[in-house]
Amino acid sequence: MSERELAVENFSTSPPEHPLTAVVAMTPEGIIGRDGDMPWRLKTDLRRFKSLTMGGWLVMGRKTFDSIGRPLPGRQTLVLTRNPTWSAPGVVTTSDHGDVPRLTQSAATFVVGGGEIYRLLWPRISQIFLTTVLAELEGDTRLNVDWSEFQLLSKMAVAAGDGDDYPTEFSVWQRSRKNCEKSLAVTT
Repeated sequence: MSERELAVENFSTSPPEHPLTAVVAMTPEGIIGRDGDMPWRLKTDLRRFKSLTMGGWLVMGRKTFDSIGRPLPGRQTLVLTRNPTWSAPGVVTTSDHGDVPRLTQSAATFVVGGGEIYRLLWPRISQIFLTTVLAELEGDTRLNVDWSEFQLLSKMAVAAGDGDDYPTEFSVWQRSRKNCEKSLAVTT
């Protein structure tokens, strides 16, 4: 597996006028994907994802949308794509990540991947809903998060249930403004 470091932008943020929430599932080593998909099946986590994001906007890249295959019911979908002719029924598209606040109009907005989309929008992320998949897995996309930028608000262990490949931990993190000079590294 070859990995290349994507360009990482440093940033300095004041409180964002339209904060975003990242919804991330990853292993303790930061693996978020393999071959264009998640390397696990977690039915319990998918139910939580639905509950957390219902009624909001899901912001994702085109590859993430393709892996899902359709807009998810009860939510608006915004796809960031470099292809100006790409479209899908029921989906809003843009090629400029700076359009996200205007297009989502101050509604609850959840950044759901993939790696490049997390990197582009990281300066605007104010909260993270994190599912840590308690497994050692191979993958080709990894997030390297500097957790010193965030404060842990809550954490709970989740045993593997029916339809879950692995146990998980679910945690909620809030960005602490005093540590906003860091960056996010994504490797693929």
